Amino acid sequence: MELITRSVTSEPASPLNSPGKENMEVTSELSSSDVQSRDSGFFERGIKTMLSIRKSKRSLKKERGKEDTGTWNAKRLLQTLRSCEENKPTICNSVEKAAEICEPIEAKPLSVMEINELIQKRQLLEAFASIKLMEDETISERDSEKYSDNPQELVRKSKDVDLLYNSITNAIKSIVEETLEDPTLQHTMLTSIVTLIALEEAAHSSTDNAARPGSDLLGRPRKWREQWREAVNESARKRVLKAPMASREEATSWLDLHLHFLQEHLREDLLKIKSSVKKCYPEEYQVCDTYVEAFHNAIASHLQELSQGPLDFHELYTLLDWVANTYQSELFLGHPELKPEVKTENLSLLLTPADWDKLKNDYIASAKGKIKSYFGNILSLEVTEKWEKEVHLEEKENLYHASLSLDIQTIIGQHVKVSGAISRSLETKMLELCMAELLEFIPRFEQEFMAWSTVQDSPIFVPYLVAYINSFHDLVSGLETAFTVNTEELQKILAALTRNFTNIFLTKLRTKTQELLHEVHKYVVKEYVTQIIKPRWKMNRETRQQVSRKMSLEAAIIHSALIDQGSDADWLLPVIDHIANIIGEKKKDKMKAYVKELCRDYPDIRKEHVLAILALRGLGRASRAAIFQQVRHAQESSDGGKGGTLFAEIDVPVICSCF
Repeated sequence: MELITRSVTSEPASPLNSPGKENMEVTSELSSSDVQSRDSGFFERGIKTMLSIRKSKRSLKKERGKEDTGTWNAKRLLQTLRSCEENKPTICNSVEKAAEICEPIEAKPLSVMEINELIQKRQLLEAFASIKLMEDETISERDSEKYSDNPQELVRKSKDVDLLYNSITNAIKSIVEETLEDPTLQHTMLTSIVTLIALEEAAHSSTDNAARPGSDLLGRPRKWREQWREAVNESARKRVLKAPMASREEATSWLDLHLHFLQEHLREDLLKIKSSVKKCYPEEYQVCDTYVEAFHNAIASHLQELSQGPLDFHELYTLLDWVANTYQSELFLGHPELKPEVKTENLSLLLTPADWDKLKNDYIASAKGKIKSYFGNILSLEVTEKWEKEVHLEEKENLYHASLSLDIQTIIGQHVKVSGAISRSLETKMLELCMAELLEFIPRFEQEFMAWSTVQDSPIFVPYLVAYINSFHDLVSGLETAFTVNTEELQKILAALTRNFTNIFLTKLRTKTQELLHEVHKYVVKEYVTQIIKPRWKMNRETRQQVSRKMSLEAAIIHSALIDQGSDADWLLPVIDHIANIIGEKKKDKMKAYVKELCRDYPDIRKEHVLAILALRGLGRASRAAIFQQVRHAQESSDGGKGGTLFAEIDVPVICSCF
C-alpha cells in the first residue's frame, strides 16, 4: 500500500461558525440529561475527543441551508449511539475499558504518515478520528468545488482516505486473528475494536449511497463488522489447520491422532472464547455463536478435503465415527463446560449429503476386501492349525464342536454393530455385504475341505465333517436370531454343502469298507493256506482226493461270502483251488501244470512253499526238487500277478523227511 505523506489542513473557520461556537454546541449537546448515565459517558467522551480535533466548514453548509450527508454530524451520531445504548446496554459495559485507556487527542491535523504510524501502533481510535477529519474536510472541499480545476488532487486525497481506512481494516483483522493465538488476551484491544466499529457505523450511517465521480470512496461505509466476521472465520480456519497431523508413514493411526488433537485444541479455544473473549463484545455480536459457526465451517472444509484423499478401511471408519459420534458429543462441542453458550442444534451438516454418502460408500467398498480377508483367515487357520496338525475336536454334549460358526458370527456382529453406530443405512449395507461374502465363502470352504479330505486320509475327517455341518446350521439360526436377515439363499447353499459332505462321507465309508473286506478276505485265505501247508502224516491216494474236494468246496464258500459283502480281492480266488488240484492230481504232468499256474499267479511264492505243497502230494525230496526246477521259469517270467502279496506273509513250514 502506498501512502502519500501529506498534512491534513483545514480552511479558516467561518465567522458564522467559529471553533469556539462549535465547541459550545457540542458541550450543549453533551450536557443533556443522558450525560449523567455512566454507560453513555464513554461515547460522549469519544465524541468530544473526535470533535475537538475537527476543523470543518459547517458555516458553508449552514449558508447553503442544509448539512452535507458525507459530514459527520455530531448530534446525529450521538443520538445513534444513545439509541444503541438504550437497546443494548451491555455494549457500554463491554467497551468501557477501552474508553479508560484512550487519552484525549490533541486538536491538530495529522499527516498521512502520522496517521499510519498510529495504526501501526494500534492506536486505532485516534487514527480513526484523524482519518474521519481528513475525510470530512475532503468532502467539504469537494462540495465547494475546490478541485474543479484539479480533479486529480481530489482523487489522490480520496485514495489516501481509502488506504488509511484499509489499513485500519487490516489491523482489525490481525487483532481478531491473533485473539486465540495469544495466550494473554488483550481485552482492551478487543473492546477498542468494538468501539471503533460502532463509531464508524454511526459516522457513516446516513451516507448517501449514490457515488460521485472522482470521489466515490469518500463517505462510504467501511463495513468493519463484516470484516470482523471474516477475520473470525479466517482465525478459525488457521486454528483448524494448525492441529498436528502426522503422515501415514510416521503413525498408522495418524488420522485418529489428528482428530484427537483437533478436538482438544479447538475445545480449549472455545472455552477461552466463552470465558474471556465473549466479555469483550456486546451481546449483539453473538460472539460464541459466531465463533462456533466459523469453527464448524472450517472443520467441514478440512474434513471434506481429508475425505477426498486415499483412506483405508480403518481411516474411513475413524472419519465416519468422528463426524457421527464425537463431533457434537461431550468430547467436543457438547462438552459440559461449554454449555450453554455453545449451541449445536442450529449447525448445518458437517459434511454435505453427497460427501457423506461418498464416505459411506468408500467405507463399504473397503469393507468388502476386509471381510473377505477375515473369512479367508478363518479358512487358513482351519487348514494349518487343525487339519494339517490333525487336532482332535472337543466334544460337548456328545456332539463334535467347531468354532467356525462363532467366529463368523463374531466378525459379522462386530462390523454390523459399529456400522449401526454411525447410521442405520450403513448398518444395512454392512449386513448385506457380510451376507454376500458369506455366500461366497461357504463354497470356497467346501472346496478346500473336500480337496484336503481327498489327499489326506486322516482319522479326524469324520469328526470335522460332522462338526462343520452342525456349525453351519448353527450359523443360520444364529444370524436369524441376531439380525433381521433373509437366509433363504444361505440355506440353499448349506443344503448343497450337506449333500456334498454326506456323499464324501459315504464314498469314504464305501472305500473304507472295501478296504476292510479286502483285508479280511486276504487274512482268511492266508490263514487257510498256512494251515494247509503244515506238515502232516502221509496221506494215501483216497485221502488226498477227499482233502482236495473239501478244499475246493471250502474255497468256494469263502470267496462267495466275502465277494458278496463287497470285497474286490478276486485275485485271491485261484490259490486254494491250485493247491487242491496239486494235492488230488494223479498224474505228474498235470500236477506240474498246476504248480506252474500257482507260481505264475503268485510270484511271491518261494521254493520252500512249493516244496511244502508237493510234500502234501506225497512226493519225495528228489521229485519235489525236480518239479520245482522244471516250473521255476514260470515264476521268473510272471508279470507280477493280479494282486498284492500273499505267500510273502506266510511262514514256511519245516518239512521233515524220513528214510
